[in-house]
Amino acid sequence: MSSSVTDVQTHASPEVRTYDAIVVGAGFSGLYQLHKLRDDVGMSVRVLEAGAGIGGTWYWNRYPGARCDSESYYYSYSFSKEIEQEWEWTERYPEHSEIRRYLDHVADRLDLRRDIQLETRVTGATFDEAANRWTVRTDRGETFVAPFLITAVGCLSAANVPKLPGIETFKGEWYHTGAWPHEGVDFTGKRVGQIGTGSTGIQAAPVIAAEAGHLTVFQRTANYSIPARNGPLDPAFQGEVKANYGEIRAKARAATNGHPFDVPTRSALSVPAEERERIFQDAWDRGGLRFRAAFTDILASKEANETASDFLRRKIGEIVKDPEVAERLTPRDHGFATKRPPIDTDYFDTFNRDNVLLVDLKKEPIVEITETGVRTTEREYELDILVFATGFDALTGPLIAMDIRGSGGVSLKEAWAAGPRTYLGLQTPDFPNLFTITGPGSPSVLTNMPVAIEQHVDWIADCIRHMREQGLDRIEATRDAAGRWGEHVNDAANATLLPQASSSWYLGANVPGKPRAFLPYAGGMARYAGICEEVARDGYAGFAMR
Repeated sequence: MSSSVTDVQTHASPEVRTYDAIVVGAGFSGLYQLHKLRDDVGMSVRVLEAGAGIGGTWYWNRYPGARCDSESYYYSYSFSKEIEQEWEWTERYPEHSEIRRYLDHVADRLDLRRDIQLETRVTGATFDEAANRWTVRTDRGETFVAPFLITAVGCLSAANVPKLPGIETFKGEWYHTGAWPHEGVDFTGKRVGQIGTGSTGIQAAPVIAAEAGHLTVFQRTANYSIPARNGPLDPAFQGEVKANYGEIRAKARAATNGHPFDVPTRSALSVPAEERERIFQDAWDRGGLRFRAAFTDILASKEANETASDFLRRKIGEIVKDPEVAERLTPRDHGFATKRPPIDTDYFDTFNRDNVLLVDLKKEPIVEITETGVRTTEREYELDILVFATGFDALTGPLIAMDIRGSGGVSLKEAWAAGPRTYLGLQTPDFPNLFTITGPGSPSVLTNMPVAIEQHVDWIADCIRHMREQGLDRIEATRDAAGRWGEHVNDAANATLLPQASSSWYLGANVPGKPRAFLPYAGGMARYAGICEEVARDGYAGFAMR
């Protein structure tokens, strides 16, 4: 019988507790890593989770409109055929609550809760050179010891709240979308300000506008967006998916982005303008991220990218009735999908509402937060509630926040002062036995995350199994391997248009003072997985093991 929520341990005890592995985080990554190490490799594992429930990023992200931008039928685990067949998704794009229900089901089905400790935040981790083990400290005064430390903290989990002057003086309520109150926020009749129009802001604005008395959207960077065309999942479609899951999963693993799409080999420049327009229109009508797959070279050729960008700019102009507002919403400083491409439900239509105002912060930057609202260089906007949809300190932020210290006491923050230096995104030199699931330098946020997560978890579990079978107790990425990998990551990024969006969080540009470096691996999920397999076959080349 699977355990209930109350079985999860939340109470601290003063003794030092020893395990074979400590996993930090109980989202998609941490749950699967626990299952693999405990049930397949036979290890004792403790999962430490800061939240009061499982779900990872989906435990914290409950803001209005929060839902996944990968389609539900493949934003899911593939390792269990039983779970695959018994779970029923209700929508094309699952809302945050449905994703949590799914992960709750997985945790119960696999009896994972007994090895998960909630409401426990890791405050430090130190590697003991002599003993080849990690000592992990928590905010509850506990100490855990294990040979292996595995971070499953997610790529988008460290909220980025801008340091705006005067925020402490604001007498209204303010919230960050990445730490949303579980009881929700009542916007009824309120004057709401939203700062940020990335993927999160684009999801939140229409829902807030429908409830609030007035919504002022403070736009830092205009963004492209594709309609999601969300809706209930047709039972016949679900049946077809379940009958063909093997083929769907194989297609996802063989794809560049981990989505089970057939990407045509045609160039956007190889077809007549009329046919290209029809293809884009069909993709627009279908909705979702598959729009990127209309042609093979949208992220490889400026000229091809401009055809997609121009199509989407024209769509904004068609939807938004006020030409001046439409122009302010039209991105002209970057090409489509060179930043994370959002999908939406009625985002641009929102600006046709009488109770919505768009403020372009490039023309009138924020000077300060006042007691009663936001003051720009032009005027003050009086507000009751302020919503920060300002994203995350992506990929590196959640790892650095844990104060992880490797050989010689060097911190991860110090090691990554000039940008993250990893080998395969899995390990960092001078941090033995530390594995980072979907760490910087891996495909991570450029993919359908469950595909990237399963590939990393499987690789880590196989590696540790190999070490145990061979009597090895230490593995560490070499500096040479990390240096070569860093060059390859840069080369892969520069083979695309991705680094050219100067305001992208893929580069860390959304966090003041963060080193500018292209963080994920842009060479494709299938290519990356093949490299990892080759490294393992070659005796874990690039890793020093003993």
